Amino acid sequence: MNCQSATTTVTRAITVADGIYAPGHLGELTQHVPFEMVDAVLADTRTVQRRLRDLPSRVGVYFTLALGLFPRMGYLRVWDKLVAGLHGLAVPTPSDKALRDLRRRIGSAPLKALFEVLAGPIAQPHTPGVCYRRRRTVAFDGCSSLKVPDTTRNRDHYGRACYRQAWAGYPMLMLMTLVETGTRALIGATFGAPAAGESTYALRLLQHLRSDMLVLADRAFDADAFLREVTATGAQLLVRIRTSRRPPVLAQLSDGSFLSVLAGLKVRIIDADVIVTLADGRRVQGRYRLVTTLTDHRTDPAEQLIQLYHERWEIESAYLALRHTLMTGAVLRSGDPAGIEQEMWAALTLYQVLRRAMTDAVETCPGTDPDRACFTTALQRAREQVITAHRILPDTDDGAVDLLGGIGRAVLAGLLPARRRRLSIRKVKSPISRYHTHRTDDRPPGSVTITSLCFLIHHGRTAPPAVQPRPLRSWALDRHLADTTRPTPAARRDKPAARARIGRKQHVLALMQTQLGRSWHAREVGQLLGVPDLHSFCVQMAQWARQGLIRKTGRGIYTLP
Repeated sequence: MNCQSATTTVTRAITVADGIYAPGHLGELTQHVPFEMVDAVLADTRTVQRRLRDLPSRVGVYFTLALGLFPRMGYLRVWDKLVAGLHGLAVPTPSDKALRDLRRRIGSAPLKALFEVLAGPIAQPHTPGVCYRRRRTVAFDGCSSLKVPDTTRNRDHYGRACYRQAWAGYPMLMLMTLVETGTRALIGATFGAPAAGESTYALRLLQHLRSDMLVLADRAFDADAFLREVTATGAQLLVRIRTSRRPPVLAQLSDGSFLSVLAGLKVRIIDADVIVTLADGRRVQGRYRLVTTLTDHRTDPAEQLIQLYHERWEIESAYLALRHTLMTGAVLRSGDPAGIEQEMWAALTLYQVLRRAMTDAVETCPGTDPDRACFTTALQRAREQVITAHRILPDTDDGAVDLLGGIGRAVLAGLLPARRRRLSIRKVKSPISRYHTHRTDDRPPGSVTITSLCFLIHHGRTAPPAVQPRPLRSWALDRHLADTTRPTPAARRDKPAARARIGRKQHVLALMQTQLGRSWHAREVGQLLGVPDLHSFCVQMAQWARQGLIRKTGRGIYTLP
């Protein structure tokens, strides 16, 4: 007999839940979201079915998670994926409406509770790239490119974005996350209408910060109030601030940085130019101003912190994996905010579970950076094992549990090469986007290898001393000084001439000295002084702040240095 015509038979055994619970699984990912965990969150959120049906609540949770694994498929096709490997079992064949009603019955509460159970740091402190000097590096950032269906309820809840040339075709969803930069795992997440702003959503996640964390953030989070709230949690800061801010120089340090005070906090400022030489001989330069609460320049040199700030970009890679790889850039399914909320918590839970599986696999090879684990490889293998219903429970071989699993082996077999230093331009390609602007720098349109990287640290310049006005008595200060006697009619007649002689600047400084340490709004000061043109007065106070006479602490808010 020809050996090429020989055949063989391969059989395998699968272990699933009994009875009508059998379709409730995620393949190998079920080991990270076990039945007991799902039952516990259903009980805590009081969403367990009141009577046993063909589609119990546990199956509904796994079905909603499976919708996130197959984002471009309808309900019935996703259900076929769940039952494809269950040949020989009597599984229900629900209608599209029955599956839709199942989603509505369980709601978003169990999915949110499931994410909160799974969210958090997932790597060991000794894993490469996770910690900086015993502090776990984390990052804040928002993503506002998530599109929801254009229905009346979604438009009323989330609003519509107006771009440069037209309204957006779909309402947008703002997602804010706190990410562990070493593994890109989610520590916390929240979402809602974009109009609230990134800082508002970031404040909701401060409860997840701990004293052993180092927070990385970009210029969108340099507000004084936000910095104070972050440091109140005990976490350390390394945040980029706008170059227009001029913090005072308290002490110059040997590495080029200087000590300062920002938002009432003792901080260290690093003002540097990052100069990059590319493989094609081109040189690109960018200005960075960083503020950090790590004030010891001997243990935390400036150049080391500048390179550490680059880890903040790991959250952008996390959004790339979540938005474009897992969710395939598609518009969300649900036509109402309640369904959108459930769908988002399911997607975030799936993302976190995949990151856990990837990190567990990488940590079996000591010294391997989690950056080398490929998210696409893990996602494809997870989808395959849902279809085959493989490894729903851990396989045992001679009593030993296989902890690596099929996803782990696929990740280790397809490890990415060590990350290369590259540079390319950041450009929004949508012609109607508000961020669609022409870049005038020299960054290449495609990715080019970096051959050398150097830093030019600018020493802080001491701000000019504030003018110390002599004590004044004017009509604007009478209401603030309790011991001032009532002026005579002759003195009141001479006040306009006296104000002209003294000048507006001296009046402002004298008024602010009546309550030292208070923050004054520019319009409030102008109203107290009787300034007719408040807009010009606000511009004038901003000029005085740039000259160092007063200190700007917020938008239109000033105080004495």
